[in-house]
Amino acid sequence: MKRVLVVDDHAIVRSGIRRLLAERPQLAVTEVASGEEALVEVDRAAFDLVVLDLNLPGLGGLELLRRLLRLASKLPVLVFSLHTEAIYATRAMEAGARGFVSKNAAPEELLAAMDTVLAGGTVIEKDIAHEIATHDLTDDAYLRPLTQRDLEILRLLAEGKNLSQIAAVLGIAYKTVANTLSRIKEKLGVEQTADLIRIALGRGLTDLRS
Repeated sequence: MKRVLVVDDHAIVRSGIRRLLAERPQLAVTEVASGEEALVEVDRAAFDLVVLDLNLPGLGGLELLRRLLRLASKLPVLVFSLHTEAIYATRAMEAGARGFVSKNAAPEELLAAMDTVLAGGTVIEKDIAHEIATHDLTDDAYLRPLTQRDLEILRLLAEGKNLSQIAAVLGIAYKTVANTLSRIKEKLGVEQTADLIRIALGRGLTDLRS
């Protein structure tokens, strides 16, 4: 019996995946609706696969992915995302995901991706992989100097959180957030926090959870 953890804040998505996996009686499914719940589950039980929606309230998906892998470094994570742009797949795989499939994929494609990751492989949805291979990602090149933590802090900043709230969400010190913001400004060549917020909104970083 393989244990699968589905992390998605939409009940209808969790229900759909559960019904889909009913065809696989060898898979036992656990559902959670938030990153915090996912961390609790992974801390107390061993899972063979996590199916992760990055668009979660509070703790964002990329940060959650990193924390899950700190708890269980070999945990296979398959991202199941609303978005189909290459940047989302690239960031997720850089953070340690084993696979990336969009919610536009056919059910059988999701099942095939799960089988691949469960078997120890990696997979990216065909159309997204093609975009990664052929698209120069010019729009994303501006953000390339930023780390995953930088992007997560920018995302939270664009959502209206202050530095204390960002520190609380990420579990880091206020001073660490402030210093990181200063380095982000240097990397992007801006001086004002308001400029960072405009960049984050303009580049769609508030959607990098999904």
